[in-house]
Amino acid sequence: MPQKKSNKTPASLVTTRRAFLASGIAAGSLGLPRLSESSGSDAGQKPEPSELDEVTIAELQAGMKSGKFTSRSLVESYLRRIAAIDGQGPAINSVIELNPEAGSIADLLDAERESKGPRGPLHGIPVLIKDNIGTADLMMTTAGSLALIDFSPAKDSTVASRLRAAGAVILGKTNLSEWANFRSSHSSSGWSGRGGQTRNPYVLDRNPCGSSSGSGAAVSANLAAAAVGTETDGSIVCPSSANGLVGIKPTVGLISRAGIIPIAHSQDTAGPMCRTVADAAVLLGALLSLDPATQARPSKLPSDYTQFLDRAGLRGARIGVVRKSYDFTESAADVFGSALYAMKQEGTVLIDPVEIPSLGKFEDSEMEVLLYEFKADLNAYLAAERHAPVHSLQDIIAFNQAQRERELQYFGQDLFIKAQKKGPLTERSYLDALAKNHRLARREGIDAVMDKDQLDALVAMTAGPSWLIDLVDGDHDTGGSSSLPAVAGYPNINVPAGFVFGLPVGISFFGRAWSEPKLIQIAYAFEQTTRHRKPPQFLSTVNLSSSKS
Repeated sequence: MPQKKSNKTPASLVTTRRAFLASGIAAGSLGLPRLSESSGSDAGQKPEPSELDEVTIAELQAGMKSGKFTSRSLVESYLRRIAAIDGQGPAINSVIELNPEAGSIADLLDAERESKGPRGPLHGIPVLIKDNIGTADLMMTTAGSLALIDFSPAKDSTVASRLRAAGAVILGKTNLSEWANFRSSHSSSGWSGRGGQTRNPYVLDRNPCGSSSGSGAAVSANLAAAAVGTETDGSIVCPSSANGLVGIKPTVGLISRAGIIPIAHSQDTAGPMCRTVADAAVLLGALLSLDPATQARPSKLPSDYTQFLDRAGLRGARIGVVRKSYDFTESAADVFGSALYAMKQEGTVLIDPVEIPSLGKFEDSEMEVLLYEFKADLNAYLAAERHAPVHSLQDIIAFNQAQRERELQYFGQDLFIKAQKKGPLTERSYLDALAKNHRLARREGIDAVMDKDQLDALVAMTAGPSWLIDLVDGDHDTGGSSSLPAVAGYPNINVPAGFVFGLPVGISFFGRAWSEPKLIQIAYAFEQTTRHRKPPQFLSTVNLSSSKS
């Protein structure tokens, strides 16, 4: 790694391990304001426009080629925007830590561009990654938990190493729902003991949704060109929906999980969170990597997913409409209706509705699998990282109890306690639950309906509009469609579909394993037809007198 070099990062936002240990714990914060700490005068303050607002990866590359930008200038511009928006002004609190080496890494990439040319479409591009994705550098990897303060893994996760190899600049880590939202059944999405509460940049008193909340809020607010999130069930697609983004939850195994703090190996995956389908396709190709745990992976996969950006991708496509998995408000239903109409106008054949009898029949078995795998996978991860400050799930439970005023101040750890009671993955109850999940979600779920109706994809509302942040009672989400593809381990793409009282909502296209090319075709055509993405306005609260759209 390059030597640490000044990159003009605001000192209050550079969180090194030493600074955190010296002042962060004692003060109970990281210099990034929690929801209750932001001033009323800042709430709803709209930032000054930036030349990087809504700029795509291709446009940034063109700017670096022409000399308008350098990687170093992009890093500095994004750092200034993070200082103005994340820690002050609207104070969305999406970035948990900045990379103190980002400027020096950018300098090296600029020199390489000058001498050899760019490595590819991500060369010099600043990206953010979720704080459960391991980096062996000057940043911590904590999953948002105080139990892992000062922890940095022995080597990069495969995701981080792939980004570095592609020439991306890892600008920093994003806040998340602590432990990827698998600590409490009454949590507030976007809250972590280390980082506090992330807020939705469209309406600041609303929740950003899902465990990849910081990645969603940051990219939506134009704090980086792109971000990487992770999903077990909904944690890429839901924050993408709530923050007006494109999010790709790939087939489990398309991207290596090595070095990512886990929940459950049967459902976990990393994936791109971007403002456009084209950017998400670029990032997906860079992240593509071998995952030894996936034996069914095809021998040949595309290395470049931008080849599937087809403006005519909806024409003649057969898409099944899934309506059974949620009960949204009339306003959200109107958005879905408009999306379906737009697809019809583009020549899509809609089978509306499709019947999936297995929907709603695997919630209990899904939770059983997650509890078993969380204990086994987390313990294995910590055992491999011998210098970690905690060594098992039991250690973390004990830590939280000892630090309950900081870690358990809003909600508890009932999921941790349930997981700790589970036995090994050889137990019949686990094996039966996993087999049930795959049978109902795959063979009798997605595969069955796609075979029956000869479908190219399925479509559903991703989720309803984001709910009010509630640290007293936790999340009040209105349901969603993520569980079917999540439990199956199949791909799912969220695309912005409209607004409800200024709050973004998205639709999900999902289908068979390894069908990312077809889904990207369809998602890109829908995006280009409708163009619903609008930058956030950083409103203090919803304006109910405004139009629902």
